[in-house]
Amino acid sequence: MENIKCPHCGEIFTIDESGYAAIVSQIKDKEFNKQVAQNKKDLEEKQESLIQNAVLKAKNESDNEIARLKEHIKDLETKGQIFSTQKNAEIQELKKEKEIAVKEAVRDEQEKIKDLENQISSNKLKYDLELNKKEELHVEELKRKDEEIERIKDFKLKQSTKMIGESLEKYCETEFNKLRATGFQTAYFEKDNDARSGSKGDYIFKDYADDVEYISIMFEMKNENDETKTKHKNEDFFKELDKDRNEKGCEYAVLVSMLESDNEYYNTGIVDVSYRYPKMYVIRPQFFIPVITFLRNAAKNTLSVKKELLEIQNRNIDVSTFEASLLDFKDKFGRNYNLANKKFNTAIEEIDKTITHLQKVKEELLASDNQLRLANNKLEDLTIKKLTKNNETMQKLFKESGTEIK
Repeated sequence: MENIKCPHCGEIFTIDESGYAAIVSQIKDKEFNKQVAQNKKDLEEKQESLIQNAVLKAKNESDNEIARLKEHIKDLETKGQIFSTQKNAEIQELKKEKEIAVKEAVRDEQEKIKDLENQISSNKLKYDLELNKKEELHVEELKRKDEEIERIKDFKLKQSTKMIGESLEKYCETEFNKLRATGFQTAYFEKDNDARSGSKGDYIFKDYADDVEYISIMFEMKNENDETKTKHKNEDFFKELDKDRNEKGCEYAVLVSMLESDNEYYNTGIVDVSYRYPKMYVIRPQFFIPVITFLRNAAKNTLSVKKELLEIQNRNIDVSTFEASLLDFKDKFGRNYNLANKKFNTAIEEIDKTITHLQKVKEELLASDNQLRLANNKLEDLTIKKLTKNNETMQKLFKESGTEIK
């Protein structure tokens, strides 16, 4: 849309682009352009006049406003001086009050600092005393530890292999005796001193219920000196321990061991090695009481079954004993019969020999009077008692027949 002003009446009106283009095309002659230029000039002169008037008016108003502002500023400066004087006086008063307060606060803080310094000095002295005391105790404790370490080292160096083993045995025995009166009233725990088979374990544990043995354990204790050059393994002792268990009629075998101290397999707790030997375990000393408790409680669950088996076994033993006694009687009777029969036959042979000898003597007596007299004399002196003096068989036979020997 375009705004068009009529050059004659000065009215402004609006036309669209198509209308504007039609008008422009109609007034494109020289006269129209001239008129336009004149009108433009007039308009510019009028605008310049209006601008100059407006500038002059604005300048006058500005000068008046500046004068008024200057007067107002002067008045404000006067008031400001008065206010500044009052404020300076108040500020000075506040400064004095603040200085006094600051001085008092500084004095209080200085006193607090002094008290704190005194307290710090006192605490430092107390701390130094405690620190010195603790250092002395620490040095003394380290000295005792060093002495203990040296004592242990010396003890280990002086100990023989047998003494080291006995130390572990003593530990286990002490641990058991601590609980013997309260937890193991019916138990048996003693050293294995029976070496008839060529070897023996260290300790045998047994427990009873109603005079029935329901658990038995063969213990072997193995320790090793740190200075020992040849290091043993736990499995080096499995075979011998199993042999001792079987020979002593124990149900379980337990190796209490300090060997292979860096082997985590044996450091986990109660280690079941029944894959190598039946009912065998390896433990560290701290599990000595727990393994007894564990095996004993497990065995108690089968106590009733063991009692029934024992009763059956006892009945079988009674029958077997009767059969064995009968066979023994038959054997002894047969041997006595054979012996008696042999002795009887021997006695008969001896009698026959005696009769033959007497017959020969009779014949000699009949052949000679002198011999007869001598034989008669001998015959008179001859008695059955004398005849059977050194013949136990004949004495027994006469005795059994009831004949008095004279």
